[in-house]
Amino acid sequence: MEFNFKNFSMNIAFLTSEYPHSKISQSAGIGTSIKNLATELVKKKHKVVIFVYSQNINETFQDEGITIYKIAHRKYIVLGWYLYRKHLQNYINKIIERDNVQLVEAPDWTGITAFMKFKCPLVIKLHGSDTYFCNLENRPQKAKNFWFEKIALKKADSIVSVSKFTGVKTAKLFGLREKMTVIENGIDITKFTISDRKIIDSNIILYFGSIIRKKGVLELADIFNEIIKTNPKAILKLVGKDVKDIITNKSTKTLFLERSSIEAKKNIQFVGEVPYESIQHHVSTACVVVLPSFAEAFPMTWLEAMAMGKAMVTSNVGWASEIIDDGIEGFLVNPIDHVNFAKKIVLLLENIEIQKQIGIAAKNKVEQKFSIKICADRNIEFYKSLIEKN
Repeated sequence: MEFNFKNFSMNIAFLTSEYPHSKISQSAGIGTSIKNLATELVKKKHKVVIFVYSQNINETFQDEGITIYKIAHRKYIVLGWYLYRKHLQNYINKIIERDNVQLVEAPDWTGITAFMKFKCPLVIKLHGSDTYFCNLENRPQKAKNFWFEKIALKKADSIVSVSKFTGVKTAKLFGLREKMTVIENGIDITKFTISDRKIIDSNIILYFGSIIRKKGVLELADIFNEIIKTNPKAILKLVGKDVKDIITNKSTKTLFLERSSIEAKKNIQFVGEVPYESIQHHVSTACVVVLPSFAEAFPMTWLEAMAMGKAMVTSNVGWASEIIDDGIEGFLVNPIDHVNFAKKIVLLLENIEIQKQIGIAAKNKVEQKFSIKICADRNIEFYKSLIEKN
C-alpha cells in the first residue's frame, strides 16, 4: 500500500517520566526536548499525545494542543519492575487503538519499554542511558538497569540518537549492529532572545543546570579559584537544584564550597532551583556562560545559551564538537585543566568584542542547524518513513 505523505497528518505519542508543566512533578533536558518537538509537530498539523509515567495521580489534560496523560505510579508486593511496565503497556495500547496512534517514541533511560509490546511501531531515542552515563563517569551500574536497557533497545523497531557520539558509544556498549539515525535536539529560537544588551552584568559568570558532579560543577569550584586570582570582581552564579553527590552522599553544593577559596566564596551566588521560564532572565544578565559537563548526550542548556548569543566556555568531551567549533561559537576546554579553562573565561570577561563575535556566531549556528523547525522536519520525515514501512 502506497501512502501520499504530502498532506498526511500523523498521530505520534511520546513516553517519558518528565515533562515541563506545572502539573508534572519533574522535568529536565529530556522533557524539554520532547516538549519542543511536540509543540512544533502540532504547529505542523500533526497530533501528539504524551504519556508521563510514575506520577502521583491519573489525569488527562490539554497543553498547547497536546494531550497529556499522567499515569500514576503503582506499588506491587513482588515483581513491581515487570508488573508496572505491563500496566503501562496496557494503558497505552488502549489509547493507541482508540485514537489510532501510529508511533510511540521513548527514551533509552533505564529501559522503560523493556517487556512492553505496543500496537504500533516503537522508536527509542538515545538521550543517554544509565549504562552510557555510568561509562562516561567511570562508575558502577546496577546490573538490572543494563539488562532493562539492552532488552528495550533490542526490541525497538528503530533507534535514533541525538548525537553521533552518543549513538556510537551506545552501540558499542550494547553490541548493537544496526545503523542509527542521528537527529539532534532543537529549540524554539524565538523564545531565547536578548532585547537589550544593557542588562548584561560584565562580571557575572553563569552556570545553570543541576548542581551535580557529572556536570563538572566540582571542577568549576577549582576553576573559579583561578579566576578570582586575576579578576577579583568576577561573580559566579549557579542556578539549579542541589543534588546529593553519588560518591560521598553529601550535598554537591557543600562539596563545592569545601573546594572554594576564601576569596572565591565571597563572590559565589547559589540561586537554587527556579522555574524553567525564569532561566532566560539569568542567562540574559550573564556575561559568560560556563557548562563544564563530563556527561551529556546533546545538552539543551548549550543550545539555549547559544540561541541567546552568549559567549560560552564548555567541556571538550565527546558530543561537544558536534555543537560548537572551538574558538568560533565558544571555547572547548577539558574541565580538569582548571588553569586553561579559567584563562578562556577571563579572556571573555575582559574582551567585549570577542564576547560579541562568539555570541553572534553561536546564535547563527543554532538558527542554521538546531532550530526546532529544522529538527522537527527531520523527525517528521523519519516518522513517516517508519510508519510507511510498517
